[in-house]
Amino acid sequence: MTGPQASRAAASETPYAPQTDPAALEAIVKGEHGDPFAVLGSHPCDEGWAVRIFAPGADAADIDDGVSGRQPMGQLHPAGVFGALLTDKPGRYSIVARNASAEWRFIDPYQFGPVLGEMDEHLISEGAHRRLWRTLGARPMTHEGIEGVTFAVWAPNARRISVIGDFNDWDGRRHPMRPRGATGVWELFIPNLAPGLRYKYEIAGSEGGLPHIKSDPVGFQSETRPENSSVVRSLDDYTWHDETWMEERGDRQAADAPISIYEVHLGSWRRRPDGTWLSYRELGEKLVPYVKELGFTHIECLPISEHPLDVSWGYQPIGLYAPTSRFGQLDDFRSFVDACHAAELGLIVDWVPAHFPTDAHGLSKFDGTALYEHADSREGYHPDWNTLIYNLGRPEVSNFLIANALYWTEEHHIDALRVDAVASMLYRDYSRKDGEWIPNRHGGRENLESIDFLRNLNLTVNETTPEAMVIAEESTAWPGVSRPVADGGLGFGFKWNMGWMHDTLEYMAENPMHREHHHSKMSFGLSYAFSENFILSLSHDEVVHGKGSLLSKMPGDLASKLANLRVYYAFMWAHPGKKLLFMGQEFGQPNEWDSDGELDWDAQKEHGHAGLSRLVKDLNTAYREMPALHDRDCTEDGFEWIDGSAEAANVYAWLRKGEDGAPPVLAVFNFSGVEHTGWRLGVPQSGFWRETMNSDAEVYGGGGRGNMGGVKSSPEPSHGHPHSITLTLPPLSGLYLTPEAA
Repeated sequence: MTGPQASRAAASETPYAPQTDPAALEAIVKGEHGDPFAVLGSHPCDEGWAVRIFAPGADAADIDDGVSGRQPMGQLHPAGVFGALLTDKPGRYSIVARNASAEWRFIDPYQFGPVLGEMDEHLISEGAHRRLWRTLGARPMTHEGIEGVTFAVWAPNARRISVIGDFNDWDGRRHPMRPRGATGVWELFIPNLAPGLRYKYEIAGSEGGLPHIKSDPVGFQSETRPENSSVVRSLDDYTWHDETWMEERGDRQAADAPISIYEVHLGSWRRRPDGTWLSYRELGEKLVPYVKELGFTHIECLPISEHPLDVSWGYQPIGLYAPTSRFGQLDDFRSFVDACHAAELGLIVDWVPAHFPTDAHGLSKFDGTALYEHADSREGYHPDWNTLIYNLGRPEVSNFLIANALYWTEEHHIDALRVDAVASMLYRDYSRKDGEWIPNRHGGRENLESIDFLRNLNLTVNETTPEAMVIAEESTAWPGVSRPVADGGLGFGFKWNMGWMHDTLEYMAENPMHREHHHSKMSFGLSYAFSENFILSLSHDEVVHGKGSLLSKMPGDLASKLANLRVYYAFMWAHPGKKLLFMGQEFGQPNEWDSDGELDWDAQKEHGHAGLSRLVKDLNTAYREMPALHDRDCTEDGFEWIDGSAEAANVYAWLRKGEDGAPPVLAVFNFSGVEHTGWRLGVPQSGFWRETMNSDAEVYGGGGRGNMGGVKSSPEPSHGHPHSITLTLPPLSGLYLTPEAA
């Protein structure tokens, strides 16, 4: 007897394949087998082909290859393992399983070959897979002609991993994964799954004991907290509309470009009337035009990677590859990016490669061992935040993070990453006492592995998406943060100027009567302003945890506070360096930032606050339209002191210079509470100098004092220049003047 009849006979007469090991069957039904493809699926044998499947809950099963029809399978184990001996190699087959109450059909996932290719294996093992997200994670795909989802996860010390989810009743016995040898990757293609399904990994560690349940480190979406399952999403369904922006963004983000950043926490910028969050799409409709109207060039979001704790503001992320689901799904986030680009706004996201939280569903002891973190707490535990520190000396971990940076810039068109807590990465003794840290191999405190990681990060981003920025939040005097790696630097494009922020805020908090004793706090930043490519940052960190709002830091009554803030902003926008302002400070938010609420929009409507907002808009316009204010932000030839020594009067004056042919800008600031008249300043050319900005103008809520639109120079030399002008300096005011063309 030959052909289909023989196959059916073989299946009915032989209840199991002769080579089946009872111990292997027992391991399958208990969810303890580390290589399910060695048992399940189709395998050649002396009698032909042995097919084994596992269908928990089934009392009987048939195999159907679509050609020979349904053929009964023998029961190999009462827990639901069935087998058949076939004379011919089966084609693509499905299984019909049944019990007393139901019958169900499924395509056996253990008949499919691997998805991971040899090159992927090589790159992963070398820690050099730049597009790791195209290999790991849950990816909808067509594999061997069948639609489904392939799952892949790195866990080299696991003894067994299963995919669990709604599709298999969260039963870890049903879908154990295929180990890929030395790579440490486990993978499984499951047919007929689609985007939207929830899933996790059940991981049995090498140390024994009960398995633990983990979210996908490369999952593209997660449930909204407090739930934490990963969600299957496709990266290939969204149609982008930002081709022009992507072609031009390199020029918009260069060191000589005007870069003015509005920093925002998406959950507390504005809320719906019922107190719930705006969605990504609503933010695209409301936040984007608001920021555009204010004249900023970029929006910077506090971390948008998935995170379990609201009050961490995203700085303790679990799902680095998943935009938080608090505001919508993956493609909703992409629509927000698209909306930014349509408005010619760049989008920066804060990115956290320094540490991660200890939540059980996250990266901690991921495969039962210290996989992503250091095993020794003197290297792997961060005392400030009760978090774990990435083991950046492990190539696979470094690769996981660098690939994540590229994931945001490539897949989501993010224009820049602001790397958080760089200082904590650079020093092994950061926030540690003696005896609580391990020196590097040379006996020093520098974290050599982190240094290598940061340099490799910047080199890789610069090579693959050179038009994207990488910005360092680095608070120490580490040299060359924004200098090229080839010159010994870390390779960042820009660095936050934390010292400038601290010094100037201390000065601004002083009563104007006492400021003459602190004059250098405002000018000291200019002594090192060109040692890095700086961003002057007035960030969220300065308006939280009892620090109050920027307005509340200013001395005097409300009118004086607003005047102080106006001159401070005028000073900042004329100072060398790019600009960053946290949300709410553009209109002088009276109260400290509350991440559980929204900005005080009622205050914005009041005259003084509305005037401050108008000033910020006009400062941004001047910054963009006057090349002298941005062309040479990062080079000392764009700056010249006119008068930095008028301590008793609390006056500062300088020239900003652009590229050849651009008119200079004379910036003058009076931080005293009294008006100065007849104030002479040298200027480089004769003629009429127009007052293009006056922070004391009535439209900004000021007293309307100044220089009637401008002044004419005289041939009297002053401050090393052949010409000079005489000005009225209103109290607490900043003035910009530019020469009119002859």
